[in-house]
Amino acid sequence: MRHGVTIGQAAAFVGVTVKTVRHYHKLGLVEEPERDSSGYRRYGSADLLRLVQARTLAAAGVPLAEIGPLLDADAALFAAALADVERQLDERIEELIGRRDMLHRLADGDRALLPDRAVALLKRMLGLGFPADEVAATREGWVLAKALVPEGFDDYLAHFEHALEDTRLAALGKRVIEAAAWEPDDPRIAEVATAAADHYLADPVLLKTVTGLQARTEAATRYTLIAHHGQAPTPAAARLAELFESKLRAAGVHIPGPGSR
Repeated sequence: MRHGVTIGQAAAFVGVTVKTVRHYHKLGLVEEPERDSSGYRRYGSADLLRLVQARTLAAAGVPLAEIGPLLDADAALFAAALADVERQLDERIEELIGRRDMLHRLADGDRALLPDRAVALLKRMLGLGFPADEVAATREGWVLAKALVPEGFDDYLAHFEHALEDTRLAALGKRVIEAAAWEPDDPRIAEVATAAADHYLADPVLLKTVTGLQARTEAATRYTLIAHHGQAPTPAAARLAELFESKLRAAGVHIPGPGSR
């Protein structure tokens, strides 16, 4: 009679389930012992060692399909294979860390879609008194801009940061928000558009908040999508924007029109 333990005992000794042991048998990782004279399969020390080795490799992340050849490999091949598994695990760890960091950013809302610098600027806008809906619209535009023109986004944020330091611009911005509620033929709209265009033209860095992103791409369509993103503007706001852009064009600034490519 062969000395050894039953499959249940073997599984318990090795730290796996009976189902796992049978799965290892099915895959050919561990040979199934012959039955003894009593009709039981008895697992000896060599069987248990093989089960421990298979379980250890599986726990380390080695695909089950690769465990059999590894267990039968010589020392050099075994070491090389383990080094490859370690490399794969490192890549997996990096991926998991990235996913965890993204979950943390998702928990903080804006941080999932925008860099910390952009999030800080949005908070600063609120602190400066910009209306919440204006900040929300800015956020959406930035998410779009970062996706469509990522290579120019950092520079754009630097230009926007400069703009927030401009107290006169802040006053103009509030005036523009007020103008959105006026009648579209209100003569004050042209005055606000002219004042805004003159102010932008006098400050090359500020002007780049308008031209910076579209200058980075051959497709003016992308600029148009970003610049005109959001809910449909009021007739007055649409007229003000049209006048503002036309005044910049008249001064030689390249601003793509609605039909530009």
